[in-house]
Amino acid sequence: MATGIMLVLMGIASSQITSDNIMENIEVTPRIEIAEIPNKFSVFRQVGCDRYVNVFGVHIFASQTTPEDKLSHAAGVLAQYLDNDEDGIPDNTQVLSHLVSRNVFIIMPGTEAEMEQLDMGLIAEAGYRFGQDLYGEETKPDFLVDGNINAPDGHYYDGALEEILHPITQHGYANAYPEVFGEKRGSTLAKCMDAARGGYFEKVPKGGPKSGYPAEAWYHYTDETCDYGCMVTEYIYWALTSILGTQDFPERHEALAVEWELNTRERVKTGDAAVYELLTDPQYKFPITKAPDGNYKPSASPVTVVPIIPIKAED
Repeated sequence: MATGIMLVLMGIASSQITSDNIMENIEVTPRIEIAEIPNKFSVFRQVGCDRYVNVFGVHIFASQTTPEDKLSHAAGVLAQYLDNDEDGIPDNTQVLSHLVSRNVFIIMPGTEAEMEQLDMGLIAEAGYRFGQDLYGEETKPDFLVDGNINAPDGHYYDGALEEILHPITQHGYANAYPEVFGEKRGSTLAKCMDAARGGYFEKVPKGGPKSGYPAEAWYHYTDETCDYGCMVTEYIYWALTSILGTQDFPERHEALAVEWELNTRERVKTGDAAVYELLTDPQYKFPITKAPDGNYKPSASPVTVVPIIPIKAED
C-alpha cells in the first residue's frame, strides 16, 4: 500500500511538446552519484536531508538516517524504470520532460515517523510541489537479486518498486498523455480501472461482496483517504508490477487478495486484457522488459537532451 501521494497534480497548457512551448533544454546522462545537496536545493537541507542523487534530472533527497545502500538502491530503481533496457538513454523523453519540468523529487527519511516530522510545507513554499515519500525502512535492496525474488512471506516487498513508480505515472505519463493515462474519469486508463472495480465509483463503495465492491471486481482498494485519481495511481502500479513479475511469489496472491487479484503477468493478460494491452503498447514505452532490482548498469553513457516546458496551474 502506498505511503501517500503527497502533492497536488497540476497541468500544463498542452501535453504535446513542441518548439513553441519549450523554455529551454537540459542535458542528462545515466551517471548516478550520491553527493552533498547542491545549494540550489538548500531547503531540503533545512528539513533534515543531507544527501542527493540526480537520476536523469529527477531528484532524490535522503536524510542521515537512511542507509547509503538503500539510497543507492532507490536511485537504481528509478533509473531502471526510466531506462528499462539500460542503454543509457531514457526510454520515453516526453514523459521524462514532464517529470523534470515539474522538478519531481523523491524524499527518503529513514522511517515513517521521521517523515511525519518533516516540514513539507517549507519545501512546497520553495516551489517544489511534486514529490513522493519513500522510507528507508520500507526500501529492501535484497528483495530482487539476479532476477530472483527473495521474500520470506507474501507480505515482504520492496517499497521502492511502488513509491518510485507513483510519480512517474502520476506526474509523467498522466501529463504526457492526459487522454490516455490521465487520472480522471474518462481517460483510457480510468476506463480500465472502472471495469476492474466493477463500475465507476468516486468513493469506496459500500455493501458489495468484495470489500464493498461488486462481485465482478478484481481491484478493490478500500483506503477512503484515496480519491479517484489516487485510485488510478494505485491501479496502474498493481497492473504494471504484476506484468513485471514482482508480485509473483509464494503467498503473495493470498496476501493481496483483499485489494488486487491479478498478481502475475498471465493473470493480468487474461483477467484485465484492456490494461495489459495498454501498458504493453510499444508506443508508450513503459518499463515492461525488466523488473528493477536497483542494479543499474547502462551499456553506454550518452548525453540526452530533455526539453523543459512551462507548467501552469489548471483553471
